[in-house]
Amino acid sequence: MTTEKLEIEVAMQIQKPVHQVFDAIINPDTMSYYFISKSTGMMDEGSELIWNFPEFEMDCPVRVGKIIKDEYISFYWLVDEIELLVEMTLTEKENNSTLVTITEKSRDNDLKGLKWLSGNSFGWANFLTCLKGYLEYRIKLRKGAFDFMREENQCSFEK
Repeated sequence: MTTEKLEIEVAMQIQKPVHQVFDAIINPDTMSYYFISKSTGMMDEGSELIWNFPEFEMDCPVRVGKIIKDEYISFYWLVDEIELLVEMTLTEKENNSTLVTITEKSRDNDLKGLKWLSGNSFGWANFLTCLKGYLEYRIKLRKGAFDFMREENQCSFEK
């Protein structure tokens, strides 16, 4: 059986309350400690933002979709000129922790799609690891981790 479309799904539990995790994802000041270097604004439903990443000197346009406080965040961004949907679901778990599930949809099951699947699956796993490290221990895991990519300039969300 061949799957025509590829989708990414990753998840990780973070030992922090759901409202703290939610705020860390929508607030660019907090995101700058584990994901982006800067943003043109807060992730509010319907807003259009520009994100910059520490490894790349280019703009990444983001169109925020639906937001449900402490439960759900969605946005669209460009990957190889294709606008893709990213959804983040936050589920409250026992011991005041939060399960964060991220999906990114979708690409054709071809060589470009497989490259995207590999790269962005790694990217979202890294996002969750860095978010967990920062929120639980105030460690900035991303700092310097991808400096080698500056030379390669492989950011896939350029316009």
